Amino acid sequence: MNSVTDYGKSLTFGLALDPGADRLDQTTRLAKSADEGGLDYLAVQDHAYQPGHLDTWTLITRLTAETRRISFLTDVLDLQLRPPTMLAKAAASLGVLAEGRLVLGVGGGTFTDAIAGMGGGRRSPGEMVAYTEESLQVMRAALAGGGVRLRSDHHAIEGYSAGPVPPAPIPLWLGAQKSRMLAVTGRSSDGWISPLNIYVSPDEVPAKQKIIDDAAREAGRDPALIRRIYNVIGAIGRFRGGQGLIGDVRVWTETLTEWAIELGFDTFIFWPVTDHHAQFEVFAAEVVPAVREQVGQIRGQR
Repeated sequence: MNSVTDYGKSLTFGLALDPGADRLDQTTRLAKSADEGGLDYLAVQDHAYQPGHLDTWTLITRLTAETRRISFLTDVLDLQLRPPTMLAKAAASLGVLAEGRLVLGVGGGTFTDAIAGMGGGRRSPGEMVAYTEESLQVMRAALAGGGVRLRSDHHAIEGYSAGPVPPAPIPLWLGAQKSRMLAVTGRSSDGWISPLNIYVSPDEVPAKQKIIDDAAREAGRDPALIRRIYNVIGAIGRFRGGQGLIGDVRVWTETLTEWAIELGFDTFIFWPVTDHHAQFEVFAAEVVPAVREQVGQIRGQR
């Protein structure tokens, strides 16, 4: 495995929640446990065209009222179904209601037919890249308050008086996989959200990190300021038939430590493939503190 820079950022950990309408009770209990168990994030995917899924904003809003400390990550919101000014308004509102416990993860959207089925536009890859970068700029300006205007091939914002301004800045993280969108990450976002480890394997990460870093430097930005988030699907313990990272606590600890030190990730979002509550308990109580300790020791020796 080729290595990249350890950017030295503090480690954070999160848990992906199932947005299924038929699992709301279990999801609520899990969110409360994660809030009490010391994790940093609860992540909710956004596939609004799935009839069995609750709307991401609605679910997160409900769960912020059920929790006290933990932050929420949209992992990731579909920009083709959520115009950037309205998305910024929703994010600012939730930032106020949840006292800043929000990270806004966005992406271009993968499932073109499903997006079009809900009325979203069909854009070429190049158009989607340009639309996404402009959307990030619009949202950043809107979240800061004041007037927002943009007329381009992709947006017609004639004059939006943005607000309210949330009590703490809301980070804008971008889900990206291909080179042009990774370059947008380096130029215009606060963090890279990598797809699941079964879609972007560890061996592919160094080349993608380099694209982000090169684009950041070309834009006059310090690559070390950009957070790097890995969505990790798998199971802790004995489990057969699942995809992703499968192994005991030692395997998980050594692997996440390696991915932090050798691949440059600072945030890991766990997507359990089996008993979510039991998996969360092992992850929070055993894996997370062990990874923090090992990474701290390695960094201390440098």
